[in-house]
Amino acid sequence: MLEELSIRSLGPIRSAIIAPAAGMTAITGETGAGKSMLLSALSLISGGPADAKRVSPGADKAWAQGIFALSPSGDTPADGTGEGEDDESLDAAAIARQAGVEPEDDELFLARTVPVHGRSRAVLGGKTVPRSVLAKVAGRLVTIHGQAEQLRIASQARQREFLDHVAGDEAELAAYRTAFGALTDMDDRLERLRSQESSARQQADYLRESIARINETDPHPGEIEELKAKRDRIENAADIAEGVSRALAALDPGQVGFDGDPETVGASEQLLQAAQALRAIHASGDFTELADRLESLNADLADVVFSLSGHLDEDLGDVDLDTLNSRIHDLDELTRRWGPTIEDVIAWRDKAAFDIEDLDASPEKLAELEGERTRLYHAALEAAGELGRARQAAAGELASRVTGELSSLAMDGASLRIAVTPREGDDPLDANGGDDIAFLFTAYEGAPEMPMGKSASGGELSRLMLAMELSAADMRAGHDGVANADMTFIFDEVDAGVGGKTAVELGRRLARLAASSQVIVVTHLAQVASWADAQFVVTKEPPDADDDAIGVVTTVAEVRDDARVREIARMLSGSESEASLDHARELLKESDL
Repeated sequence: MLEELSIRSLGPIRSAIIAPAAGMTAITGETGAGKSMLLSALSLISGGPADAKRVSPGADKAWAQGIFALSPSGDTPADGTGEGEDDESLDAAAIARQAGVEPEDDELFLARTVPVHGRSRAVLGGKTVPRSVLAKVAGRLVTIHGQAEQLRIASQARQREFLDHVAGDEAELAAYRTAFGALTDMDDRLERLRSQESSARQQADYLRESIARINETDPHPGEIEELKAKRDRIENAADIAEGVSRALAALDPGQVGFDGDPETVGASEQLLQAAQALRAIHASGDFTELADRLESLNADLADVVFSLSGHLDEDLGDVDLDTLNSRIHDLDELTRRWGPTIEDVIAWRDKAAFDIEDLDASPEKLAELEGERTRLYHAALEAAGELGRARQAAAGELASRVTGELSSLAMDGASLRIAVTPREGDDPLDANGGDDIAFLFTAYEGAPEMPMGKSASGGELSRLMLAMELSAADMRAGHDGVANADMTFIFDEVDAGVGGKTAVELGRRLARLAASSQVIVVTHLAQVASWADAQFVVTKEPPDADDDAIGVVTTVAEVRDDARVREIARMLSGSESEASLDHARELLKESDL
């Protein structure tokens, strides 16, 4: 939901801040006052094209920012990456996290700067991002139904997305995409095998020879370190023996058969004697504690003596130093080629064994994979059928609901038909299923049925989109009880060619859509504006006589209470006569839901 729209130096708007209502907001004002600049601002923060000509005269850049509130969601992973998910399944918060932006307090800031000279800058949550990222995020938050934007619905891809949105076919769509992904992975594998030819055989031969070389040496994890340590002990055996013997002689002469002065006492015995001497003291003091510490030191010293004795008694066997060096050389040779460690060599060998299977494009292997491919194809075909049936059911319901709404929007005899046609041929599947989807519109009774977007005027198309959004909201609420809680719908030209009772019905339906989603409508009809929860008036001010360079300036202000009554009266009759004011009050009262 759009909480705030800020604009600076965009066209005739020098500065404006709009805080739309959570329900329906009406943007009104005289023709030519600059209401289109509000749509331009929304288009900019939605990743639309930037036009430096729209920067206000005398300014160096235009700037627009939208603050959007997000519904708290537990569906987004804790790390927010959404990695491995299809873009269409991600919400605005997840897309922002993929771009390295974490929503704060369930809010996202989308901004755009357009300089007079140079490139525009897109900003998401204070971080500069590609314009495409801003467009992806905004695509989950804003739907603009203006004449230019609505032409996008003419594309089959957008029509399919709209139908899937209301069909409640998330499970069928996910199942199909899983099946189709497995099929395409197999196709890629088969294509790789068939195209490898001689290079694959050469690579397979290299892998086999390498595996044989490694297996011949038969390395073991940690072996090279053990062998080098053992070699070091052999090469320094004399020094080790002398040093250990001298150390043991000092600590415990009995361990080395000391044949010197028989009265020589080792450090261990001296510590024990010192402890006994302290314990013999019967006077007060910390002598007992000190004796305990000496005995503790003696226990540690005994461990050292035991370890040194093990080195002294170590039997290196009949190890041949040349044989040891040869083994180390062989292992070093492996690590130089497939290392840097023995563990890496073993891991490379194990992976190479699997790689050979794919590189060995034998007829038997290809036949086995082609059989698996046939199974995967039929599984994908079955999943596409399930998805297609869900789409066909939703298409019939959506078309019926939309056609029913059109008669109340000054479009008697108009109808919508949604064709979901299973593709034929040898390869009917693509990433989105096995159906061709077409929204076909009949403008009036007896008119030819034509693809949507080619058979309706701007105003008719806006009202058709309103009928579609209303029907979609009702269907989504029926599926999961939620209907576009985060979405902001913008309607422009929806009231073109409408008046009287139809205008009232138009306002009523916009308000109905606003019960489940935020709606902002640019309108010149009082019967539509009266239904809004909030109303903003765009006013054109004359040029400042002291600064001719500035030219016309447009202001945007919210009107409430009496000010709103006067604006509704102006929209009704162009004046604020008592009769028009009374009419305005009556209209606002009747529109109060």
